[in-house]
Amino acid sequence: MKKVIVTGGAGFIGSHTVVELAAAGYAPVIVDDLRNSEERALTGLAALLGRAPVVHRVDCGDEQAMREVLEAEGEVHGVIHFAADKAVGESVAHPTKYYRNNIGSLAVLLELMRQRGIRSMVFSSSCTVYGEPKELPVDETAPDRNAASPYGFTKVACEQLLRDEVSASPMLKAVLLRYFNPIGAHPSGLIGELPRGVPNNLVPYVSQAAAGLRDRLIIHGADYDTADGTCVRDYIHVVDLAKAHVTALDWMGQRPAPLCEAFNLGTGRGNSVLEVVRTFEAVNGVPVPHAIGPRRAGDVESVFADTRRSAEVLGWRARLTLADALRDAWNWQRRLG
Repeated sequence: MKKVIVTGGAGFIGSHTVVELAAAGYAPVIVDDLRNSEERALTGLAALLGRAPVVHRVDCGDEQAMREVLEAEGEVHGVIHFAADKAVGESVAHPTKYYRNNIGSLAVLLELMRQRGIRSMVFSSSCTVYGEPKELPVDETAPDRNAASPYGFTKVACEQLLRDEVSASPMLKAVLLRYFNPIGAHPSGLIGELPRGVPNNLVPYVSQAAAGLRDRLIIHGADYDTADGTCVRDYIHVVDLAKAHVTALDWMGQRPAPLCEAFNLGTGRGNSVLEVVRTFEAVNGVPVPHAIGPRRAGDVESVFADTRRSAEVLGWRARLTLADALRDAWNWQRRLG
């Protein structure tokens, strides 16, 4: 089986992608220091895979540690790079942390990939590269220099770094997957999102408020120019997102180098924060205590994907609904207790 290095593979999206890689016949190798994840994710993966996952507990920004990982693993087919800090609000408060970790770790990986002749990378990018788009839905040709937060700017910089490296290393192939808003959990309830402390993302906070672990959800602003005044996002089920990484890896394998292509991953539809709350309540039959608060620095008003290119070129499209994702998220939360 072809080995695939999965940095951040114990995290939310990474762990689901490990499952899909294994199902597709790849041999995923996790590199994760667990700074933003927990042992529970590895236990859940073991149950889903039927065996303990291969894990190297190192910081992928540590060049010597990563060199040792790659030497130990031998021939590697490709890398899927998830490992990064990812909270918009935190990036506004601590920009240096984000620039150092997010850009630095990618630079380390690309240098080592060049040295070892590893030719394929799937990069975990984000719709934050678009900032506040002028037209909706936003497609891959939209300007990618308008990020509204340090987190978003790190993704812009990482994408440019990949383009530059592909130009300099003509045997390299890279696919940049621009996620919109991943939510949900594996339908088994064995893996899901494990935020540390107060959640930065909407759906874990909704779930915790519904479970009584938080007093209430604070909705950051209800005075935007949207149908109900709350921000609009394109919420995609994490299982659909995970499958896209396998599709991208397969697609790259059938095309010559050099290659560097970006694709939106979303549903093509926007839902407001209040829509998410109401849908959660409807599908799960539980109330979500909530209140309106002030706007949050770094948030954009509305963004959702034009997904035609992903469908036409990659042959991928989202299959699961907002209701599916919120049902799975609540199932995961109940198992967490």
